Amino acid sequence: MRELQADLLVVGGGLGGVAAALTALRLGRRVVLTEESEWLGGQLTSQAVPPDEHPWVESRYASPSYRALRQRIRDFYRRNLPLTADAAAAPLLNPGRGFVSPLCHEPAVAVAAIHELLAPYLAAGQLTLLLQHEPVAVHRTGDHLEGATVRRRGGDDITITASYVVDATELGDLLELGGVEHVIGAEGQDDTGEPHAPEVANPLDQQAITWCFAIEHRPGEDHTVERPPSYDHWRHHVAPFWPGPQLAWTDVDPVTLATRHRPIFLGEPDEENTQDFWRYRRIVAKAHYRPGTVEHDVTLVNWPQNDYWEAPLLGVDETIRDHALRQSRELALSLLHWMQTEAPRPDGGAGYPGLRLRPDITGTPDGLAMRPYIREARRIKAEFTVTELHVGVEAAGDNGPVQFDDSVGLGNYRIDLHPSTAGRTYVDIDSYPFQIPLGALIPARVENLLPANKNIGTTHITNGCYRLHPVEWAIGEAVGALVAFCLDGQHRPREVRADAERRTTYQRLLTERLGIELAWSPEIRGLSTHKRPAYPQFAELAGAQAPPILL
Repeated sequence: MRELQADLLVVGGGLGGVAAALTALRLGRRVVLTEESEWLGGQLTSQAVPPDEHPWVESRYASPSYRALRQRIRDFYRRNLPLTADAAAAPLLNPGRGFVSPLCHEPAVAVAAIHELLAPYLAAGQLTLLLQHEPVAVHRTGDHLEGATVRRRGGDDITITASYVVDATELGDLLELGGVEHVIGAEGQDDTGEPHAPEVANPLDQQAITWCFAIEHRPGEDHTVERPPSYDHWRHHVAPFWPGPQLAWTDVDPVTLATRHRPIFLGEPDEENTQDFWRYRRIVAKAHYRPGTVEHDVTLVNWPQNDYWEAPLLGVDETIRDHALRQSRELALSLLHWMQTEAPRPDGGAGYPGLRLRPDITGTPDGLAMRPYIREARRIKAEFTVTELHVGVEAAGDNGPVQFDDSVGLGNYRIDLHPSTAGRTYVDIDSYPFQIPLGALIPARVENLLPANKNIGTTHITNGCYRLHPVEWAIGEAVGALVAFCLDGQHRPREVRADAERRTTYQRLLTERLGIELAWSPEIRGLSTHKRPAYPQFAELAGAQAPPILL
């Protein structure tokens, strides 16, 4: 068995894992980073989800390293693709012109940008990168982890020993493998006091997963996929909380829960006046390209119609988990088949057979994303747990969000929970701009394992706003810096939080060395998400201008 040693082992190459590794590397530490798929980037790449961000993402309220990633994505397009002069010159280029995000782009471009950030450390031998390796064992003595074993797909095992281990997996796999105390599913009101939690805990109440895919439209051609085995189920089954079958243009407004009708418009009416599903997460906009180069838009399908909520992934045996993953894929393909054959068109006809999967976009043979979009993972039992009472507008009241003395980063998003495996509909409620408290990153018992994904000390409810792309990056960045700080000073993470002087010194590392803001300005932090400005008008608010990107 091959063996490796490092200061830090990061298992999971999503945004949190990449940020943890990159930050520790910048601070002089040797890192091994493992990822089970072919791509780094997690929800941004292998799950194929353009970033969900806040209006101040171009400002100092997003860290320099996250802004550097976004800048490299835009620069890739400017350097390599035949953009029009106007598109290339746009400082806030949105490659796909999708309206869900100011940066809707192709997954592989983000992969390239991530590798550019890591390239100097790979060349120097400071970073060891193991793609297509999944964790199979955690080695622990008492409250201390010696390391973990990962297995190469179809190959051998590698055991990595490290002073610190970061669980940046999509489902919090190391928590289970290492016997680290954790929570799955929904806590109850009787435990957390959260107004929107169920009355009692339900571990099997977990958010829907989504298997995304990329498609273009080629009028006059027929690219109809084979009818999936479960097509009739999705075509006719009606969930108790849904207005009809999922394979329909009718769905539910996440906030009001009112029934709504949202078809797609391919070409008409004018795209600038339409916010339909086609433009929602569009990642290639032909209008950005010189004539005769890119002929078709490409959109990323991550819609209510392909949310899979019939069975959870956690707390069930392998048979149920595999069934859920298989059915999620079939739901995605059923949605595509329905759009190609039966979907009502504005002209009174049915079906768009010219819809064509783009496997080159997702990096897979079948055109589906490499991995399902995971919204919820195992969560550590932490020294401190963020609840709805800390960040929810209704629960926190007019005084705004709780301010944390141990803040290590920022985030801003609605508390957004998709329908769940317990038969619950959306929970999409207003929240304040929030902080990431250090206490939520420290397990209650284990000393040298830290979380860097959706597995931090949040609840089922607050995971709904802490799970988004820039927040995951900020969590990883704080964890990578914490590891370097603890190794330099021979501290333990809980000692840093417990000692005001140590904590302040660590926070100065974040702010002065890494340029990370730890508090929102008073003008911003009192803005609930339904009152915040639309992107990109953030600069009109005091103190929002961004410092230079130094990476």
